This record gives sequence, structure tokens and C-alpha cells, in this order.
Amino acid sequence: MARKKPITAEDLWRLERLGAPSLSPDGAQVVCALTRYSTDDGQARSALWLLSTLGGAPRQLTQCGDKDGAPQFAPRGEHIGFVARREQQGRKDETPQFYLIAADGGEARRIGDVATGVDAFRWCPDGRHIVFVSWVWPDLKGAKAQAKAMKDFKARKETGIATREGVYRYWDRMLPAGRVPHLHLMDVASGKFRDLFEGTAYELVRADPDANSFDVSPDGKRIVFAYDPAPEKRMDGRFALAELELKKGRFETIAHDVGWDFNAPRYSPDGGRIAFTASHQAIKHTMPAQLAVVAPGQPVEVVSAEWDHALAAPLHWEADGQAVLFCAEQQGQRHLWRFDLADRRAEIVVRGGAVQAFDKAAGTLVTLADAADRPARLHAHLPGAPARRVESFNDALMDRLSLGRHESIEVSGARGDPVQVWLFYPPDFDPRQSYPLLQVIHGGPHTAAGDHWHYRWNNAVFAAQGYVVAAVNYHGSSGFGHAFLDSITHRWGELELQDIEAATTELLQRPYIDPKRVYAAGGSYGGYMVAWMNAKLPAGRYAAYVCHAGCFDWTAMFADDAWSWHAKELGGWYWDDLERVQAQSPHAFAATMHTPTLVIHGALDYRVPDAQGLAHYNTLKARGVDARLLWFPDENHWVTKPHNSLMWHREFFGWLQRHGGVPGAERKGKGKGKRR
Repeated sequence: MARKKPITAEDLWRLERLGAPSLSPDGAQVVCALTRYSTDDGQARSALWLLSTLGGAPRQLTQCGDKDGAPQFAPRGEHIGFVARREQQGRKDETPQFYLIAADGGEARRIGDVATGVDAFRWCPDGRHIVFVSWVWPDLKGAKAQAKAMKDFKARKETGIATREGVYRYWDRMLPAGRVPHLHLMDVASGKFRDLFEGTAYELVRADPDANSFDVSPDGKRIVFAYDPAPEKRMDGRFALAELELKKGRFETIAHDVGWDFNAPRYSPDGGRIAFTASHQAIKHTMPAQLAVVAPGQPVEVVSAEWDHALAAPLHWEADGQAVLFCAEQQGQRHLWRFDLADRRAEIVVRGGAVQAFDKAAGTLVTLADAADRPARLHAHLPGAPARRVESFNDALMDRLSLGRHESIEVSGARGDPVQVWLFYPPDFDPRQSYPLLQVIHGGPHTAAGDHWHYRWNNAVFAAQGYVVAAVNYHGSSGFGHAFLDSITHRWGELELQDIEAATTELLQRPYIDPKRVYAAGGSYGGYMVAWMNAKLPAGRYAAYVCHAGCFDWTAMFADDAWSWHAKELGGWYWDDLERVQAQSPHAFAATMHTPTLVIHGALDYRVPDAQGLAHYNTLKARGVDARLLWFPDENHWVTKPHNSLMWHREFFGWLQRHGGVPGAERKGKGKGKRR
């Protein structure tokens, strides 16, 4: 047997990435998009694949498209709809369009021509129509007027964007200037469509409106959707639910409370009830998304109020209408749960790792799930049978790679609370040897380090370089109850630092950790924590830091896309309570920063604008602290291009090596140090 090699960053880009599954109505087949990346030209290409839940080899369904995605079986299963940008009949799509392909294969064909593009869709129960999302100019009427406006916009010579909106960019892109997301109804046979919101003030959420934003009733007569009733839209808007009666074009608000945020509506199988997520924002902005149910004309009933977990869309009704399926985090893992409405009890249906997506039809459940030691896999769960893998796309590559083991431990953190720490060990780890410690600090802050495969911050890749990697779920992390998550509000940095330090202190007691080679790296809020640690901890505690897309100055951070969130987390607006804001801001403590730091940022980052990274780097240089800057003109909050990612890893490991880490950015040995 050939000896396995440690996993590298290059291997991450060789892995094929599976998209969310869609089951055929009889549960026998599943379709999903499979994305492959090329390190030659840096391009991603995705195609649709058909997989059998009953056994059999996967079959590639589409061949000619580069970005085929979001596939959904038609209600009768004879066709599959998907969204793509393709070249067909001598014309190349300028915006994503809706395509249809027979479930048994053949040539995909474009349905209709939507000048403003198709962002997401749902089938109507008759299989003859779809409801889709498209960004339109709200004051224009008719598809021809929209097409002309789009043509004129693309032909304009100026590049400036003028707006009066509070929500005008999101993560890494400007939102379409002057346009809002509307629902449309398309006849699949003719390709003709109409704007269902035309002439009204209704629109979907401007932050990534997708198919979870709306649903079509089982009889096809109504559409329910989430909308922001406030006249001025903000990122923290509190949404209501409205229902549209298609035949009469009549709208009716069915769930609205100024203190609550309602989202992700789904009709029950009989159409008599709607399940959705509900977060009581009037109590606290950190309140979790809970499960709620409403029948039109009846009051909202929050059914999971006593269950201290946060739900994630999508919601999926069981066929008998007695329970709802959804994903939710629990202590660093993400499970698929079934919530029984009668006794208000939640039980785990499929345990993570991290369940990323799922679908269910005709009693067959299919899940897409990964874990810290493997990329996402698709399993079919048939009644009365053990789970079955339905693909093996990455098995050959993974079988050649060596990954170290990982485990979850617990330390006593801030306030004496138990705090989870994930540990990742190098391949061939030997406790008699000496290893450097790398703290990898997650962002958010209200997310979690988990049993999850990450393509950018992959702890197995970090550990394979010869580091013992620690990932702390500090106070503020999700999946440990609301009180734990909310505990850091208005005092960022305080409890988190105590938790990370408790983990470092605990691990330094282990004989295989070298106290002279301790490092910390983090992105986004994790980058904030790195800067905070540099200001608050004595020089020498950590040998070096890596700050990726890190928050540095909470006053200047007001340039980000989530500015309306700041006062809720920090305890006040900077013009009202500058002292409080600066007490949580690393830049205010720059005089005590001494530790060498690699600062990484992308110019297209609108969540943490790149001026944060540049100010951080410039401050360290002005103070004479050893620092290095890696800046990408074409990357966002993440690093998504293969060649840039490989450069990121070279710089990351090279920086640690320069400050005593494992020799060789891509080590060829086992990376073991001397025995202590």
C-alpha cells in the first residue's frame, strides 16, 4: 500500500464540491450540482449529476454549462429545472436564466428570456409554472421596460453609483442600483412571465434573497413570502409574512409584530398552516430564530420557545403535517432535527459533523453532511434501512491523504463556565515529541468552530504542517444556548480573551507543546481577537499573530455593510458613547502592541473594509513592530480564487516559520521537533 501524504492546500482545490440535493418525487433519485476547480486557469465549473438512492453509479446530467446550479425536480419528476449562464443557439446569457432538462438526460433548453436574470426559483405544484426571484426597477411596468432599462444600464459610460438607501452593498458586491428583488410567475411552456409585485411596495430581503424567502401553497393558488414593512430598509429590519392570492392579485399580511423578525415560511402539506422562523428582536438582537406556526387569520404560535437552540432555514414539513425538519447547531456540531408539534419535542434525525443540506420525498431522506475529517458526502436514509452513501466523488483523493485525529475537550473559561475546545493533531502525532501550538480563532462572533470541513480555514491542513491546532468556542459562540451567546454583548473581547487564554494555559501543561512556539490566527471577528490579544497580552505570550480581514477600529468600521448592527453589540453609537466603543476597540490600545503580525485583507471586503487591515498594518509599522501585509485587489472577505488561496497559505505558513514555526511552508517530513 502506498504511503499516505499529509493534506495540503493544493488538495483542498482538487476536491469536488457538492451542492444542495433535490429528490425526485418518488425518492428514487437525487440531483445536485458538482463543482470542480482548476488551478490551471483558476476557474470553477459546475455540472448537474443524477444519483440513485437505491444503488447504482452516478450519472452526469449536464455537459455544456460552466455554472449549472440550484437544480430542482419538477413536481411529477419528468424534468429538472436549474439556473445557469450558458451559451445556446448562438446567444450567451448575460444574466442567469432558468433552464429545463429531462430527468433521463438530453439537451437542456433555456426557458424564457429574463433580462434582469433569475436568482432563485420554486416549482408550482402543477409543474407548468415556476415562481422566481429577479431584481427589477420597481417603478417600471412590463418585461420590455425592464429589458430596456437593463440595456441602458449596461451601455452607460459612467461608473458611479448614487443612492439614498441604507442597504446598498452586501459582503462583496454593490446591490443592483435602483433595483429591488421581486417575485415573478413564469409559464414554463411559453417562457412568458409577469412581475407579481409590480405596482406594489413589496420586495424580498435585499441580502441574498433565495428560495427560502417564499413558498407556493400545495394547491398552487397562494404564495407566502417574507418582507420588510419598514419604509426604509436596513440590514437589521424586522420582517413580516404576507400571502398573495394569485388569481385575484390580493395581498394580505398574515404575521406581523413590530417586536419580531419572521422569515423562511413553508406551507404545511394541506396548506392550512405555515411554519417559519421567528426571532424576538425586541428582547435582544441576539435572540435565536425559533420555530413558529400560523394559520391565516389566526395568531402566531411560537412552538419552540422552551428549546434553547437556533433554527436554520430551510424548514421542511413531514408528510403527515405533525412535525417539521430543520438543521440546528449543538455544541460545535450541526444536526438535522425533527420537531414534533404536538408534544413540542425535538429529536436528532441525522447527527453531524455538520449537516449542510437535506431533502425528503416519499419517505426517503437525503442529507449532505461533512465533518472536520472529510468533505461533504451525500447519504440516502430509507425507512428501516441504514444510511447509504450515494456517491464517492472524493474518495480516491481522500484515501491518499493523511489527516491527524481531532477531538473535543473542555476547559474552565471565563466566569468558571465550561468552554469547548477542538484539538487537531498532526498526522503521526507522537506525544513524546515537541510541537508548536496554533490557536485558530473563529469569526462571527456568534458562530462556532465545529466538526465541519472548511475550504479556507481548514484545521486539518494547518495541523498537517506539524502544528497542534486549537479552536476555542469562546463565550459568544453559537450552539451553546442563548445566555452563552449573548454574554459578550456590550463588552467585546473580555470573556473571549479569557477563554482563549484558558485553553492556551491548559495546553501549555501538556509536555508535547513547545511554550516558545505558540501562535494565534483569526479571520473577521477572529482577526479582531488577534489584534485585541496583541494589545492586551504581554509580549512573548504568543510568538506571532495572523490577522485576516480583522476588525481594528470600531469607529472606522462604520464604513461596513452591517453598520446598523454596531450599537446593538457595542452598547451605543460612537457619537453618543465614544468611550464605551473605544474601550472595545483594538486601535485604542495600539501603544501596547508588540507581537509580530501578518495582516491579510481583500479590497472587495465590504463586511470588514480593507482600510481596517491597512490601518492595522500601518499602525504596527509606525510602532516598529515586525509586520507583513498581504493585500488582494480582487478578493473579498474570503479568498476564493485558487491561486490566491495558495498564495495565502504560503504566506500564512511562511510567517509562522519565520517566527519559529515548522520549517518549510509545505513540509515534507513529519514536522517533529526535539524531545523535551
